[in-house]
Amino acid sequence: MEPSRDDFIIALRSAFLKKGTQQRFSLLSLIFFSIILLILGSFNFKVIDYVKITIKEIVYRSSFIVSGPENFLKNNYLIVSNHLKLYEENKKNITELNYLRGKDLSQKINILENIKYKKLIDDYFIGENETVAKVLIDKQSPFLRSIILNKGSKNNIKLGMVVLDEGYLVGKIVEVNFFTSRVLLISDINSKIPVSLQPGDIQAIMSGKDKQEGVLQYVRNKNLLEIDEEIQVLTSGAGGLFKSGIPIGEIDVDEGLEIDEDKVVNFHRDFSQLKYVKVVSFSKEKNILDLSSKNNSETLNEEIKETNQQQETLRILLEQKKIADEIRVKIQKENNSLRNESIKLKKESDFLRNESDRLKNEILITKKNNQKNKIQDEEIEFLKKNLLYGHKCRKNLINSLYKVGTPEYRKCVLKKGLKK
Repeated sequence: MEPSRDDFIIALRSAFLKKGTQQRFSLLSLIFFSIILLILGSFNFKVIDYVKITIKEIVYRSSFIVSGPENFLKNNYLIVSNHLKLYEENKKNITELNYLRGKDLSQKINILENIKYKKLIDDYFIGENETVAKVLIDKQSPFLRSIILNKGSKNNIKLGMVVLDEGYLVGKIVEVNFFTSRVLLISDINSKIPVSLQPGDIQAIMSGKDKQEGVLQYVRNKNLLEIDEEIQVLTSGAGGLFKSGIPIGEIDVDEGLEIDEDKVVNFHRDFSQLKYVKVVSFSKEKNILDLSSKNNSETLNEEIKETNQQQETLRILLEQKKIADEIRVKIQKENNSLRNESIKLKKESDFLRNESDRLKNEILITKKNNQKNKIQDEEIEFLKKNLLYGHKCRKNLINSLYKVGTPEYRKCVLKKGLKK
């Protein structure tokens, strides 16, 4: 809806009523000047056009000058806002990065702990007679060398059970509570363990001395002096508390052993660095092994029986193979013999064939020679008879006999001149 003329007058009157005298004059002057400009703007005067262009240029420059600081402030405000936003995002990203780094570090720690615990589980294969326990700090122990474990009678820990670290002997259980138990270390002076020294299988008793060493007792020094290599100390199994063959430590013989000096055993494990140990009951292990052996005896017998059957079958097959090999060798020999006989017979046949051909040739030659000789004999006989009886068969003027050289003449001569 467009404003009416009355509304314009009312607004103008309100403006005059609210302003002072000087302000009213300025307002009237401005209104009057604007009306004049509007009237002059309706005419096409060059002066008015120049004035309008000048006023527009002044207004444009003024607006540019006035808007410059505003744009500057606005741009700076946007830049500062972007920087603040980037700062907040960067701060947030740094916080997230620190969180992720902490999380990653925690994961790495967990992975390392898992690897360590996995290695522990691998080293301590937990059976029914085994329990893995954590070592607790024991500052008020009445023993010289002992540790407290976080497993007790609740976990079936009993007095006298053996404590190992990665298969090496640590000590034995001497006190059991519901949640905890105490281990007397082999480094304690009250610890007496029957041991076996290898090589040589020398028997002795080892007593604790300090954190990392033990000392041998009741050992023949002469036997030790004969050993010129590193001596391994193992449990001997005497007394039935420890099973035989558990490694304890070693005796260094590089510097030589004196007869009167203590034989020091260097333990394989550092007992001050223990974190997890394995508690084992070898008596229970023996029962389990016996039960396992009993349960597997029938299977073992069946396997033995099956093995025997397989061996018998194998023996029969080997005998059959041996017989087949002998038959094959015999047949091969007979084949070779027959082949040799065949070759021999072929050679003889070839020889006989050649002899037959030779004899045939000789017979032919003989026949030819005989025939030739016969002709010669007949010719000689003819010549002889021709001398004797030729005149009886020869044709002449007085008779009509045969002409010399004809077959009839020859026959007549051979018949001694007789016509028939």
